Amino acid sequence: MASASFDVSQSPMTNYNISLGVCGGIAAYKAVEVMRGLQRAGCVVRVAMTKRACEFVQPLTFRALSGSHVVVDDYAADNPDPIAHITFSQTTDLLIVAPATANIIAKFAQGIADDFLSSTYLACNAPVLVAPAMNTTMWQHPATQRNLDQLRADGVHIIDPDAGEMACKTIGPGRLSEPDRIVAAALEILGSAQKQDLVGERFLITVGATREEIDPVRFISNRSSGRMGFALAEAALKRGADVTVVRGVTTVEPPAGVRVVRALSAEEMARAVAIETQNASVFIGAAAIADYRPAQRVDEKIKKSDETLTLTLERTTDVLSQVAAAKSNGLLVIGFAAETQNVLENARQKLAGKNLDAIVANDVTRPDAGFDTTTNAVTIITKTGGPVELPVMSKRDAANRILDVIVSLRSNGN
Repeated sequence: MASASFDVSQSPMTNYNISLGVCGGIAAYKAVEVMRGLQRAGCVVRVAMTKRACEFVQPLTFRALSGSHVVVDDYAADNPDPIAHITFSQTTDLLIVAPATANIIAKFAQGIADDFLSSTYLACNAPVLVAPAMNTTMWQHPATQRNLDQLRADGVHIIDPDAGEMACKTIGPGRLSEPDRIVAAALEILGSAQKQDLVGERFLITVGATREEIDPVRFISNRSSGRMGFALAEAALKRGADVTVVRGVTTVEPPAGVRVVRALSAEEMARAVAIETQNASVFIGAAAIADYRPAQRVDEKIKKSDETLTLTLERTTDVLSQVAAAKSNGLLVIGFAAETQNVLENARQKLAGKNLDAIVANDVTRPDAGFDTTTNAVTIITKTGGPVELPVMSKRDAANRILDVIVSLRSNGN
């Protein structure tokens, strides 16, 4: 993640609570400058340190400048809060770790919680910004890069280290990024978090898979987890929209604050959508709705008898086409195209054939962008303009990029 320097006088962040984690390394002294930069921007900063960090900078330095207790060990006798890692993590708007050592990055990536800072990370619901600092060889090691890829997939913001001469006399990438760049990146994240450009919009999003019953025991379904649809719902909610989700079968739970309508089969989803679109201004068809269902559901469990079983299938209602054909009052209709070949060609045909305002295409054969992954790599296609191709990123970040396109469509009079 790259960011230019930031003029804090032009963008005060008053009342934002920042948790700053400091790890052991020669760059630990720069964390003081990071804290001061955030304070000048109006943020309230609390500090947590690893035990090794205390060998480079004393906790008293941060305590004197922050006016708050600096947590090193939440089991320490002088710690005023017996569950400090919960309080510290869940009352913050942003967790920053600077410098972040290879060790703490590995702990975060693997879910290890054996000290205060790693426990705080696991308990944190706020955005996380990590600023690594280490020897060049350690930075370039495949293990470190794998761990960083995992953190990116988990939605963590990474600000890459600078190149130059380090304390060990090595020349190359690994130096902690300059404090003003870290502060700028933090303020940029907070600015995105406070973006309210969807106020007044009423989103209806279909999420997950449907089940088409064969008999009381068996059904036809697919591998959709609902992660992408719920990421869109959460992002739209945070940007000010009212959000209703028509939820099929999912392997993850919906975000708090969204209204949920349950629909198990394609026909149940079609009926629910027909009702809910009357109050919607944006419809996103992110669910993997079955195209076919058994022509006849058997009331009793089908017993094994022959070597083969023949099922006759019939088409289900095309929910996306149904919504697009009936849209009025400025309703925006966004579809998804989960493809395994000719991805963009098939997506463009779907965009035109169903009269959609935009479509989000992805290749579900990719291991980093298929079903039930935490990352996605999509291409957004609209009626006008070229396709917007996004690299692999967390589904949360992809959701916000999709919402940016929706905002652009609305601002262009759609």
